[in-house]
Amino acid sequence: MTTTIRVCVAGATGWTGRAIVEAVEQADDLELVAGVARSDASLYSSVSEALDAVAADVLVDYTHASAVRANVLAAVERGVHVVVGSSGLSASDYHEIDAAARRREVGVVAAGNFSITAALLLRAATEAARHLETWEVVDYASFSKPDAPSGTARELAERLGEVRRPAVGVPVDHVLGPREARGATVEGSQVHSIRLPSFVVSTEVVFAASGERLSLRHDAGETPAPYVAGTLLAIRSVQGRVGVTRGLDRLL
Repeated sequence: MTTTIRVCVAGATGWTGRAIVEAVEQADDLELVAGVARSDASLYSSVSEALDAVAADVLVDYTHASAVRANVLAAVERGVHVVVGSSGLSASDYHEIDAAARRREVGVVAAGNFSITAALLLRAATEAARHLETWEVVDYASFSKPDAPSGTARELAERLGEVRRPAVGVPVDHVLGPREARGATVEGSQVHSIRLPSFVVSTEVVFAASGERLSLRHDAGETPAPYVAGTLLAIRSVQGRVGVTRGLDRLL
């Protein structure tokens, strides 16, 4: 007999959150028990309030970079598993969350991008990094996106750093001119964040060797549809895990 997974969605009225709410409601093995949104008086105003009022197995967070850390820790402290679709968490945040989740013996699945094709980009890039010594990451996002780099680009750079640090022709400290022109250094990789109208989230990594280049790029469309299947996969997988799992590709 299949056990129904009780789901609370934070950011339930947001661009992606609305699509996740609809998908959970349509799934036979999932039950939407609460939604969190400050903009809707009919929903809970905070994760803490929601999880104190209802019994939930999994919190899905599609909120804001400024709120996600507190939301995740509130769920973990209550013994609730978490799926993190929001950006804005740093490596130190994940370390703190992982320690808390292990104490409470719950799982946290976090991905900078829950698109299946973005997960394949991550997998292909880590394979390329085993054979090519130099690369840089370009992060494109909407004009109004407040956090940089995006969660997708940060996750990509951190995963590449697990393979190796790229070779550097001129160290950033030796640049003649503003060092910021070389972008941010994330786990050894230079990441350049571009914020312009018409972009949703696009992430590109450019590898180079003598006389040749390899570019891998993921472009998100203008609907949240690509993120639904990956988020549902994470909801169904997180209860069998303890601690933080980074990247949708770990679940494929």
